[in-house]
Amino acid sequence: MRVTGIAVIATMAAGCAGTGRAAPPASGAVGGGESATSVSPAESASPAATPAGTAKPGTAKPGTAKPAGVEIVLASMSLEEKVGQLFMPVLYGQAADTVSGENQARFGVDTPAKMVARYRPGGVILFPWAGNVKNVSQVVALTNGLQKASPEIPLLIGADQENGQVSRLAPLVTNLPGASVIGSTGDSSLARRAAEVTGNELRVLGINLDFAPVADVNINPRNPVIGPRAYGSDPNKVAPMVAAAVRGFHDAGIAATAKHFPGHGDTNVDSHTGLPVIKHSLSQWKRLDAPPFAAAIGKDVDAIMSAHVVMPKLDPSGDPATLSRPILTGLLREKLGFDGVISTDALDMAGVRKRYGDGEVAVRAIQAGVDLLLMPPDYREARGALLAAVKSGKISEARLDQSVRRLLKLKAARGLLERAPVADPARAERVLRSAGHLKVARLINSRAR
Repeated sequence: MRVTGIAVIATMAAGCAGTGRAAPPASGAVGGGESATSVSPAESASPAATPAGTAKPGTAKPGTAKPAGVEIVLASMSLEEKVGQLFMPVLYGQAADTVSGENQARFGVDTPAKMVARYRPGGVILFPWAGNVKNVSQVVALTNGLQKASPEIPLLIGADQENGQVSRLAPLVTNLPGASVIGSTGDSSLARRAAEVTGNELRVLGINLDFAPVADVNINPRNPVIGPRAYGSDPNKVAPMVAAAVRGFHDAGIAATAKHFPGHGDTNVDSHTGLPVIKHSLSQWKRLDAPPFAAAIGKDVDAIMSAHVVMPKLDPSGDPATLSRPILTGLLREKLGFDGVISTDALDMAGVRKRYGDGEVAVRAIQAGVDLLLMPPDYREARGALLAAVKSGKISEARLDQSVRRLLKLKAARGLLERAPVADPARAERVLRSAGHLKVARLINSRAR
């Protein structure tokens, strides 16, 4: 039986921690709501047939879907399909059938739909700079088209939608305050309501996973990459905010991701452009960085994103946490008891590319304990390196199955095991920036200090 929540920190102390390509920050925000939202998760997207053994969207905790359904799907997959599930790339274009030279150069096919059909990735992530976000009807058509291209195992469709300075879906969504503003209210129920608003708005667009909330504790005032993206600088105040946000996303039926483990709050280097080094001792990490992640785990967070930071007192190898088995398997899996999906931060960031080539990075990440490889800069090299590693025995097929199983359980828990809901543009127009959602944004701003 795993130990979860804040109590795990006391247990540990007695016994012995972006996303995406650098792009200009978009104005706007994201958030969710509790009772203030006008549309329930079940109403947020047209329901598809729910397979036997699969939880309805928004009703199950991660990993609680009946194992039999997941195991049947896993047993039916080829080696290539299993490896495909580990990837979440960026695809280029505003529609599933948009022809793009970027797709041709990166994947050897010209449209997002052809890439999905050929490589069977576990998911995709949407960005404005990739042409994915133009207007409401376009995003709905894109997500529906991508899911249609993956009929056997639906996609995780992710967004890096934190609110505040990281709002990839602005101006389509409600302009909610960022985490630091919510944190300044001291009211964790507002974090939950903001996350539910965000979750409901993502859901009607056909997006089922958000790379939020930020669980970093921003204890370095010179931090160039976290700053206002964090709920604050006190771990005991940040932790309940993170836990509440996870609950809010789940209220909306959306998978949540706590980031960036083991903590990106005490750095003056941006991991998009360099490799930060954080010299926290194990006891400092337990006190300063770990509590928000433990709180997220206590609320059954679906995924935790790694940080491209070096913590030499947690792992003296010099490898960033994304490639560190002592950190991802030792601390996150074994000490904090997390058995959900571990995602990398974007693999095109400089912080993870300092020591190894793009293929070797993918292999080392899986060996460290990662399940989901986000935005590899050279997809075909990374995929080929992983296939070769499994075929040679460098990565066992049993280890590969562990990651695929976690990803399938996440999909099952969110109602995606066999078929994804179909997003409806008319419903999306009614939900996005609705009166109830705008009311939540005004309430948070009025309470901010």
